[in-house]
Amino acid sequence: MPRPELQLINAFLSTFARRQAARTIDLPGGFAVLDDAFAHSHANNQVVIEAPASPETLPGIADQALGHLPFRRISVLDDETGRACAEPLIRAGYTHSVQLVMAHTGPAPVGGHAEEVDLDAIRAPLTRRWRGFLPDADDTVVRHLVDRRETRRRGADAVHFIATRTEEGEVASWADLYLDPATGIAQIEDLMTSETHLGRGHADAALATALRTATDAGCGTRFLIADADDWPRHWYERRGFSAIGQSHRFERG
Repeated sequence: MPRPELQLINAFLSTFARRQAARTIDLPGGFAVLDDAFAHSHANNQVVIEAPASPETLPGIADQALGHLPFRRISVLDDETGRACAEPLIRAGYTHSVQLVMAHTGPAPVGGHAEEVDLDAIRAPLTRRWRGFLPDADDTVVRHLVDRRETRRRGADAVHFIATRTEEGEVASWADLYLDPATGIAQIEDLMTSETHLGRGHADAALATALRTATDAGCGTRFLIADADDWPRHWYERRGFSAIGQSHRFERG
């Protein structure tokens, strides 16, 4: 049985996905979120499994819900269910990755000179970053990956875009912060730094500001999601985050 804190986080993630979506479809064990305006965004068009589901039927369920798209994404929030789904989904052509739920422990760091900005302030550096990640992607794909951020404002009671600037005023690092003060939960998401400003403490400042903002809002559970096999998890561990659970992501196409 997941610890109570993890159950609250999974409930928050599920609710956020539903609220962000343009439309949803209820499915056995979960739901599909869909948004035709951002048809290239896997996060905006996916199946979310939030309760026990039949692993063998899951590929067919995903095909039915996402059949109009050239890709498939299935996010399984419960670890035990995700591990049970791995074999049949891999047989069906999916890749499997483990996502760590990492909670911040201890007091929020003092300092951090980041500020809240709107999407327009980070649009240009975010576009450059996505072009670096996906050099072969066309303009429509990149635009969807940038503009989809605006839909996240629907996902939680309070959504902030946090950014640091250079002395010249250029945005250097940025992150999303989602707050639900009623349950005391805050999520930090998509912390990025412009390639020209790496290694200068900007990400630390953005993270510190996000943590302080969450603490000041009364959110004692502060978490983020990190790929279990990628280097950022270790960067976050050095800054007071530790894994308290894991979810599973399956993708095809």
